[in-house]
Amino acid sequence: MEKHSYPTFDLIESYGHEQVVYCSNKELGLKAIIGIHNTTLGPALGGTRMWNYASDEEALVDVLRLSRGMTYKAAVSGLNLGGGKAVIIGDSRTQKTEGLFRAFGRFVEGLSGRYITAEDVGTGIKDMEFIMMETRHVTGVSIELGGSGDPSPVTAYGTYVGIKACVNEVYGNDSLKGKKVIIQGAGGNVGKHLCKYLFDDGAVLYVNDIYQEKLKSIVTDYKAKIINDDELYSTEADVFSPAALGGILNDETIPKLKVKIVAGAANNQLGHEEEHGKMLNEKGILYAPDYVINAGGLINVYNELEGYNRERALKQASGIYDILKNVINISKSEKITTEVASKKLAEERINAVSNAKRIRIYRDVSMFKMRNQ
Repeated sequence: MEKHSYPTFDLIESYGHEQVVYCSNKELGLKAIIGIHNTTLGPALGGTRMWNYASDEEALVDVLRLSRGMTYKAAVSGLNLGGGKAVIIGDSRTQKTEGLFRAFGRFVEGLSGRYITAEDVGTGIKDMEFIMMETRHVTGVSIELGGSGDPSPVTAYGTYVGIKACVNEVYGNDSLKGKKVIIQGAGGNVGKHLCKYLFDDGAVLYVNDIYQEKLKSIVTDYKAKIINDDELYSTEADVFSPAALGGILNDETIPKLKVKIVAGAANNQLGHEEEHGKMLNEKGILYAPDYVINAGGLINVYNELEGYNRERALKQASGIYDILKNVINISKSEKITTEVASKKLAEERINAVSNAKRIRIYRDVSMFKMRNQ
């Protein structure tokens, strides 16, 4: 994760955020931060992560990076959403309570729809249902309550088709038969579904997770081989697919990689975006920008806002293949990294909509002045 020594407001401004909200309820043990990065395209939608951060600053940096990534993710995916994210500071295995999530829900309600939440690392459907008791600005609730349920199958599917796009670029065809894929965080919700998609397409799986007991069924069902942390980055394979926490591609790990492709579902995979994106490029590794390839989860909950249909969500997530190919083509033609190319695509859409809004406001103000002269 990026290290900063800026004052808080300088740090927030360096990421270009519209609003950052600190949420506290000492009695219920709630310490949370909501980041709203950009609402040009629509309300900010992004999940709530629960993690035991080492410091308040680490939590702030994470929410700033994550919410900015959601802005780019929505823009490059063609969704009418802005970028937002929230983090709750705490241990998701021992500190979850109904009261904590309902208190957080009241803070979300206080934003009057500027931020819509969903599940993320450390949170799940039940937590979203507690939040829903206090606000309607929440997605990812159970099907019985009108939601889409677990979004991880669609996230995994989008990641799978993104991997195929990268394999097509590097090897000249989409086939995953015999391709060796390392999945970090394979025991998580997204990781497990991704393993199935890859295995069914003929891939050979190498899996890793901090909770090794979660890997037992994957080894049995998909003939996967467990690799420990010491082997994770140095194992020779075709694809490295991070599906856990961010910041894992950095000065220490990138030189160890023996793969042709990095393409996974985790957010904020690069420790430092420009520097480490360039390092991967110089090493001859094709990098699928995380917020492009993992957009399936956002696509899934976005479909809830229009009346959920799983087939429609999966079909829309399949478009990640073409989006990623477009990013790769821009990267090659303009001799820039895929990370820079994807941001360029996203920012072009945001700026076009922003300029159109300015023109409309100017026109409306001009007409008002003419009527009142």
